[in-house]
Amino acid sequence: MNGQAGQGAPRALTPTQVMRYSRHIIMPQVGPVGQRKLMNAKVLIVGAGGLGSPIAVYLSLAGVGTVGLVDFDVVDLSNLQRQILHQTNDVGRPKVISAKETLNAYNPEVNVVAHEAPITSDNAFEIIDQYDIVVNGADNFATRYLVNDAAYLRGKPLVDGSILLFDGQASTYLPGKGCYRCLFPEPPPPGLVPSCAEAGVLGALCGTIGSIQATEVLKLILGVGEPLSGRLLLYDALSMEVRIVKTRRDPKCPLCGDNPTISELIDYEAFCGAPAREGPVGAH
Repeated sequence: MNGQAGQGAPRALTPTQVMRYSRHIIMPQVGPVGQRKLMNAKVLIVGAGGLGSPIAVYLSLAGVGTVGLVDFDVVDLSNLQRQILHQTNDVGRPKVISAKETLNAYNPEVNVVAHEAPITSDNAFEIIDQYDIVVNGADNFATRYLVNDAAYLRGKPLVDGSILLFDGQASTYLPGKGCYRCLFPEPPPPGLVPSCAEAGVLGALCGTIGSIQATEVLKLILGVGEPLSGRLLLYDALSMEVRIVKTRRDPKCPLCGDNPTISELIDYEAFCGAPAREGPVGAH
């Protein structure tokens, strides 16, 4: 990204914006130039649930100009233990609508784009092409592989995260520098890895991993620091230990390897042996 995400013609910050983003502007790594980069950026978040909630909130508070949300689910009472985009009165409402209202209440300047539909092989390119960076917060393997493949084939950075019980992980995949398939060439057999709905997840864990993902996005937009590219962060909340595992692009990867066999989106339900919508997008 090199800090060039969505850059348009420079424009002066208004007095209100200078006040709102003052804690960014006084940072030498951000400043007014960096804040304008954030305001010109367009980020897509797949899932408005446990991970998507803190990601969307912090990107909106940071002043990211356009935040897209893909989710087809409605708010359930069981979501409220961890999904901070939604409140009790939102139960039964579409998550993307509830999320849009929450984010604009935090920052009315952010353009929140609601994609109230499941992301599929038919619409993934159309949706992803509108954004600079893709963030994955989906809770099933079919969607995870779909988003990975679509982001890579469209040359978009992908910030990935997942959580279960007390454990979380996060990584960033930059075009040409590896992908999710390099680490996990094949999905686990259906039923081997339980979903959050089946095994549970500590609500606060969503905030930890989601905040890491949001931080990765902001770093990419600003062009500062070292992203989690080539590294997989593993977080164990019970022991409060963080491990960083080095990863590398797999020359034999069917997507990004030296002789790729995947050049278009496939049938991910068949690939994973389970429907992509087995658990709602963002159901973490």
